[in-house]
Amino acid sequence: MLKPEEKIIRHRDLNWLSFNERVLQEAQDKSTPLYERLKFLAIFSTNLDEYFRVRVSQLRQMKRVEKSLRKKLALKPNKTVKEILQEVKNQQERFGKIYREEIIPELETAGIFLVHREDYSDRQEEFSRKYFNKISECIKPVVVDYEEGGDLFLENNQLYFVVTFAYEDNFAVVNIPTDECGRFITFTSEEGRHQITFLDDILKVNIPQLFPDKEIDGIFEIKLSRDAELYIDDEIDGLLAEKIYDSLKQRTEGQPTRLLYDAKMPVEDQRILRKVLKLGKIDMMPGGRYHNFGDFFSFPDPTNNPALHYEELIPVKHKILETADDYFKVISEKDQSVHFPYMSFNYVERFLQQAANDKGVREIKISIYRIADESVLTSALLTALKNGKNVTVFIEAKARFDEKNNIDWGRKFEDEGAIVIYSYPKIKVHSKILLVTREENNEIKNYAYIGTGNFNSKTSKIYCDHALFTAHEKITAELSRVFNVLEGELIIPRAKRLLISPFSTRKAFTDMINREIQNAQLGKKAAITAKMNSLEDQEIIDLLYEASEAGVKIRLLVRGFTCLVPGLEKISENIFMTSIVDRFLEHGRIYIFENDGNEEIFFGSADWMTRNLDRRIEVIAPIYDEEIAQEFKDILNIQLNDNVKARIQDPLEKNEFVTPKPGDKRIRSQYEIYNYLKEKHEA
Repeated sequence: MLKPEEKIIRHRDLNWLSFNERVLQEAQDKSTPLYERLKFLAIFSTNLDEYFRVRVSQLRQMKRVEKSLRKKLALKPNKTVKEILQEVKNQQERFGKIYREEIIPELETAGIFLVHREDYSDRQEEFSRKYFNKISECIKPVVVDYEEGGDLFLENNQLYFVVTFAYEDNFAVVNIPTDECGRFITFTSEEGRHQITFLDDILKVNIPQLFPDKEIDGIFEIKLSRDAELYIDDEIDGLLAEKIYDSLKQRTEGQPTRLLYDAKMPVEDQRILRKVLKLGKIDMMPGGRYHNFGDFFSFPDPTNNPALHYEELIPVKHKILETADDYFKVISEKDQSVHFPYMSFNYVERFLQQAANDKGVREIKISIYRIADESVLTSALLTALKNGKNVTVFIEAKARFDEKNNIDWGRKFEDEGAIVIYSYPKIKVHSKILLVTREENNEIKNYAYIGTGNFNSKTSKIYCDHALFTAHEKITAELSRVFNVLEGELIIPRAKRLLISPFSTRKAFTDMINREIQNAQLGKKAAITAKMNSLEDQEIIDLLYEASEAGVKIRLLVRGFTCLVPGLEKISENIFMTSIVDRFLEHGRIYIFENDGNEEIFFGSADWMTRNLDRRIEVIAPIYDEEIAQEFKDILNIQLNDNVKARIQDPLEKNEFVTPKPGDKRIRSQYEIYNYLKEKHEA
């Protein structure tokens, strides 16, 4: 255990690697179906790609800050990057070992064989030649001079071969066109053996055709990651969406952050490649023979064997919403909660469809962070416009990696007559809120939806989120003021119930934590239970340490990275933290304060991160309905007692699993929650 005088704040980027380690653990878990383990390898890989494009890139930018200023701010980007690269190297080695020594043999046991080029049969060689000729228009070789470098440009996260030649002062780069051709090619099955090969290997066999006059010395796969940030002048207001749209090319042409290369590439060839691409040693990352393991999301299963996949979970039917003909009536009578992916996103879509066609509905307002492609939700909004409803859509133009799709949809809504508002230069809108204004008996009534997840039917099937439908007059009135802020009508929204970032959330959480501290000091009941994605804000962490020292029992469930160190003697010994990585991505945020027995429970879109408290529009809502509050508490309690997929977050970051005591029931919380909701709603 760390001593009290040692560092008590973790570096977020180093601790994030501990989270990705948990993903790697899932890939190694033999109780998980084989193809799902492959997907965890894919998740690990895509996570790491984004990490280098965003977080490592940001550290590199810090290196440009004047040294004296870096010292003053206690910034040590060089040291941090070196620690990151060492840990990533260790994880990559584990990744390769899991893939080669566990996944591949188990695929073969299932009758699925990955065939490499050196093992091709004559028949497969012939197949590869025909296939290569069929896709030859997609192959674009470029010969590069050692000294001049030429016009070589490698696209972000695309695969290439470096082809070296004997007795030549140049080399070639050959693209691997996975976007056009897919990554995996299935050979004809032979004797019950299902044989699959990489597109990479088909190209390797045939690359000599591209250079008939040269003696090929080596063929090595590479992949370059580029900075994902868009450097836009945030000081200039105005058409931010247009600036972002026009700047998207910067992402594909951004500064290199990592070159992943086949570790078998000779050192001299590495040096030449570095020189041509103008990279530093720190940018070079040795890897295996193949890169872009994110492609394993689409790895084919020619056996169609259900045992290799998760069993489908049929969505739980909500006891009220499933059969309700009039959502306005049932929501008016009582708040309704939904939980994804255990329940269907269709309830949200049906609510919007009804609003779009209801004669009494006057206005629909919605904030969208990551919009899906063509969907029931987007169709419902377009229907509302055709039916003469006033529709206001707030679209976050800075939702990383979804900028183009979001802006494209904004233009479509504008073309159909919607009021579309894009994000402000220095603040993101991360709240997941919907407000419907309806005329009833010559009076105006508001209906609201507040959630922790995006308005996206696809992600709702894999993200664990919570949402509330309510007609509570005070809540809907305050939510209306949030939309007024988004529309530029108010500077600070009046709110006594909702926690609204960046206006009141920090103060509200600070006050509630301080209240628990005071209660503990007075010998009253004091406890904090919180579930979130990430925990990073220094002020909140310091308050939690203070609460722990005062005797407040603090139970945290944090899926991703955390800068708080639990279990430190005299500092955080009253803080216990776990993390769950399982079939679905834990994405909900729930906060419970004991308040001397008068419990208060909140949920919403904000983590305890500085950006969520100070630089984003977020909405955290109280839960007043006693039945729903109990439902949220039951769900959270199930997760806090997980002893199958929960890992203990300790000072040494060992990621050890919570283990059941002798005689204890095994609790895999995601399945327990499904069964809990099924029993409650379908009994």
